Amino acid sequence: MAAQNGKDLLIKLDLNGEGLFETIAGLRATRVSFNAESVDVTSLESQGGWRELLAGAGVKSASISGSGIFKDSDTDMRARQVFFDGLTPDFQVIIPDFGIVSGPFQVTALEYAGSNNGEATYELSLASAGMLDFVAL
Repeated sequence: MAAQNGKDLLIKLDLNGEGLFETIAGLRATRVSFNAESVDVTSLESQGGWRELLAGAGVKSASISGSGIFKDSDTDMRARQVFFDGLTPDFQVIIPDFGIVSGPFQVTALEYAGSNNGEATYELSLASAGMLDFVAL
């Protein structure tokens, strides 16, 4: 895969619960992490004493974080609503030359900051809250 422009990694939020996805306002930096817990099934009979893992077992999860500036009141308001109401709406994550990951996420952190002579900024953290779909690009 060739180098990609970081601004092309997008986090989109379903604004109305009906599949109207909008890019989260003003994100400047984003990070996506996929995880899978392993289930160790090593026994005294494991060949050569090597650890054995149970294929397809364990918990899969994804986490997303982003930081940026306020730019769009609709997505900012929706992200706040999702956090305070404890909702798990659908999000889409577009990863250039990789694919689109979509499914329910919970906003686990929402931080706001600002300085006297600068813009207001925020940071957003999401945790997967159900099965995710992947479509290769």
